[in-house]
Amino acid sequence: MTKSMNPKVDVYLTNAKKWQNEMKKLRKIILDCQLTEELKWGKPCYTFQKKNVVIIIALKEDCALAFCKGALLKDANGILVKIGENTQAGRWIKFTSVREIAKLAPILKSYIHEAIEAEKAGLEVTYKQTTDFKIPQEFQNKLDEIPALKTAFHALTPGRQRGYLLYFSAAKQSKTRASRVEKCRQQILNGKGLNDYISSANRRGDRIISQKITKAST
Repeated sequence: MTKSMNPKVDVYLTNAKKWQNEMKKLRKIILDCQLTEELKWGKPCYTFQKKNVVIIIALKEDCALAFCKGALLKDANGILVKIGENTQAGRWIKFTSVREIAKLAPILKSYIHEAIEAEKAGLEVTYKQTTDFKIPQEFQNKLDEIPALKTAFHALTPGRQRGYLLYFSAAKQSKTRASRVEKCRQQILNGKGLNDYISSANRRGDRIISQKITKAST
């Protein structure tokens, strides 16, 4: 029995300018695996007991099926790829045609079922510390709240990670730290460094911190 479709995802797919047929094919395969369909971070996301399992992502050159905890999978067929050079948890498979997806459908379903079993078992990815700087609690809370943000942050180079952590930690008040985290969230999701955000800021204080961070990262 196939899980029901989410109307929000219907709208997303209808408005998609590229990879519409490919995403629809991936959608059917995923729903056949009994995952719950949601729209998170503007993308079709599929969950098991409120835990994110896979996400469909439309890219410029292809579309991808991303496993949120792909590092836990055995990947018997060797088809999973790190989302970023420094990504520790997320893995994805990219496609450029419906034919490619259809050919791998049985394997994709087996991988999805394996990912579901990992959630049932309560397995978690053990992250290697890539920086000597402590993650402020305000930022850690946001990473726990938004898995895509955690994936994007760990995909950044160590220098960019340090830059953000120094910037967040430099604020003495929790409210200010939380504000900085929120302002930089989209920048991190876009795979950009702190200086890309700071360069567009008009506040003198932010420019001073940017200079300190640049010196500390070199």
